[in-house]
Amino acid sequence: MFPSEETLVKLLTKFNLVLIVVFGLGLYLIAYNAWNFLMEDARQQVLREAQLMSASASATKDYTDQQVSPILETTAQHNSDFLPQTIPFYAANTTFKFLRNSHPDYTLREAALNPTNLDDRATEWEADLINYFRDHPSDTERVGRRNTPVGPVLYVANPIVAAAGCLPCHSQPTAAPRSMIHHYGRDHGFGWTANQIVGAQIVSVPMSVPIAMATKGFRILLISLGAIFLLTIILIDLAMYFIVIRPLRRVSKNADVISKGEIDMPPLEINGKDEIAEVTASFNRMHTSLIKAFEMLNS
Repeated sequence: MFPSEETLVKLLTKFNLVLIVVFGLGLYLIAYNAWNFLMEDARQQVLREAQLMSASASATKDYTDQQVSPILETTAQHNSDFLPQTIPFYAANTTFKFLRNSHPDYTLREAALNPTNLDDRATEWEADLINYFRDHPSDTERVGRRNTPVGPVLYVANPIVAAAGCLPCHSQPTAAPRSMIHHYGRDHGFGWTANQIVGAQIVSVPMSVPIAMATKGFRILLISLGAIFLLTIILIDLAMYFIVIRPLRRVSKNADVISKGEIDMPPLEINGKDEIAEVTASFNRMHTSLIKAFEMLNS
């Protein structure tokens, strides 16, 4: 007995359900691995940007220390009024403020255990970083993550080493410019020695930044995969209909007509050499045999 049209529709429905389950499982596995990959890639991208900002701030400090400060320190105004432009840390922080116009989520801290400006005094976790660099002088960078009241934060830290150019202002109060003593006092920011690790330059960025980047890429990926899977199912359904369902429906329809005694029908057209074509040919042979049997009975 040949399958009815209702049976063929049920077969196609079951086939679609199997495809949906298989594609759904595949989509889940792809999504799971893609999220981890996108998250790590976004994290690395954010860290690279933070490292570039840290390198830019260091370059600004070196430029100020080697080319700007020597010129400004010889001016008469610097002898009477403190000029913050002579301080490399000031130059780095000022440059970074302009940089934040395009990267508002990033922050820079030039934290020191004994700074001239008390606003730069290291907090507890920053002091731990500075002590880490002191205990591991060969390490020039530390990347980490810490929890804050506003959420997790990624950071890139580099040690601040007291160079020779720092000592005139930070060795002894008697050696420092009078304008600096007048501005900051003589109770802090002194006692530095050459090549001593005195602080840490820390660039921080909230984890929400890489999460937002990963989420955007993940959303685009899911939409693309969903559209591809839907298109694939539609194309498979169309192929099933034209290659399997429609030929079998013709066979089923003719079989139903013949079963009601109407045997004077032309044979079905055979297309191709696949299994469906073989079924159609078998049906035509059965139809021919049935006609001959009826002719023998009627003769």
